[in-house]
Amino acid sequence: MDYRHKFKDLRVDNDLTQQNIAEICGVSDATVGHWENLKRDMKIDSIVKLCRFYNVSPEYIFGFTNEIKMLSDKK
Repeated sequence: MDYRHKFKDLRVDNDLTQQNIAEICGVSDATVGHWENLKRDMKIDSIVKLCRFYNVSPEYIFGFTNEIKMLSDKK
C-alpha cells in the first residue's frame, strides 16, 4: 500500500476532512486531494507533521512494518 493511502486511511478512521489535514500541514485542501489520489508526492515536512499528529512511526507509513508503532513507544 502506498504511504499516501495509509495517511488517507488514518484521516478517514479519525473522521477528519481534507481541509483538517491541509490546516495541519499548511497546504491547500486540493493538495491533500492530490496526495490521496497519488497525483503528487508529499514533502518530508508534511510526512513528519502527520506522523506526529497521528502518533505513528514512519516505518509503518512507508511499509517497513505492518504494525502501527506509536512514536511514544520508541526508546
